[in-house]
Amino acid sequence: MNLQDTKPTLQKEDDDEIDLIALAKTGWEGRKTVIKMVMIFMAIGLFIAIFSPKEFTASTTMVPASDSKKIGGNLSGLASLAGINLGSMGGEGGISPTLYPQIVNSIPFQKELLQTPLTIEGQSKKVTYANYYTNIYSPGLLGVLKKYTIGLPGIIIKAIKGKTVIPSVGTERSRSEVEGINQLLTISDDENELIKQLSNQLSLDVNNKDGYVSLAATMPEAVPSAELTQRAQELLQQYIINFKIQKSSESLKFIQDRYAEKETAFKDAQQQLARFRDRNQFVNTALAQTTLERLQSEKDLAQGVYSELAKQLETQQIQVKEDTPVFTVLKPVSVPIEKSKPNRPLILIIWTFLGGIIGIGMVFGKEFLDSLKKQWNGSEELETRD
Repeated sequence: MNLQDTKPTLQKEDDDEIDLIALAKTGWEGRKTVIKMVMIFMAIGLFIAIFSPKEFTASTTMVPASDSKKIGGNLSGLASLAGINLGSMGGEGGISPTLYPQIVNSIPFQKELLQTPLTIEGQSKKVTYANYYTNIYSPGLLGVLKKYTIGLPGIIIKAIKGKTVIPSVGTERSRSEVEGINQLLTISDDENELIKQLSNQLSLDVNNKDGYVSLAATMPEAVPSAELTQRAQELLQQYIINFKIQKSSESLKFIQDRYAEKETAFKDAQQQLARFRDRNQFVNTALAQTTLERLQSEKDLAQGVYSELAKQLETQQIQVKEDTPVFTVLKPVSVPIEKSKPNRPLILIIWTFLGGIIGIGMVFGKEFLDSLKKQWNGSEELETRD
């Protein structure tokens, strides 16, 4: 029984060993194909590594000011351990950091960022981001090849579609249509392409656990990357501040308007009272005394309202300053020294490895197809004999 049991096992091991030897033999016989594919892909990788444009990345890290009225209080830390985020339940009038990406990706934010002045090498004065990528920037050999190979269908479609023409304002109907269009937020095709490119170059990372926000921008030159990052940081902070103080700012504006009105009314009442006293210094009639009392009462009333509004104005100005969030910058923007892309050694290694995988796949694929062909021919011969 033991000899019979071990015999199939030994035979199975022999079959496995023969299979491994056959695989190794197949690979060795196809070594020329593998080497050829490795050399081809290595050349492609070398070409991409050499002609890939340089890119520099500048970044900054900041901590938004926490609201003292934040719902959840000290429980937010315990809730985060349970997978519950109380950050979106911020205090009154606040905005959660999880919404910062929505601000950065909004059209108004992107359009303002397109007008960022950049210091470009070779230019006598600063140029905007939109002007740089429209009239100055050259994508290089690799970018041109990509544009007219992979991007060729898009260029053809864009040329066929053409540009949208707004109807002339020759009639009342067309005039109203144009007015309606002007009231909406619109972007041109060129702006749309620039916004897509800007979205790929700008990144925002919100760390809810540690409570910090990282912002980074990538540009072909070091100084413009830092300038774009700095502008994006300032713009993001301004958007958040405007959102936070919107209610108190509106109240402040209302009080300022009422304060200006009552100041004018108080001064008018003062002048009327002074003019009446000057004209009636030696008049002691009852009518004059009654008019004097009435003007004095109007002046006192206007003065009281004016003084009260002055107090409210001062209080509301303090409230606006209290509501203004403060950002703590942990890592300020600095001009990058080393390029972030391309990583030429890594590109060469990846393409070489890819060439080896494809070469080995071609060798064993060819062997597999040959075996299928032999089986197909053998089955046809058996059918013919039958």
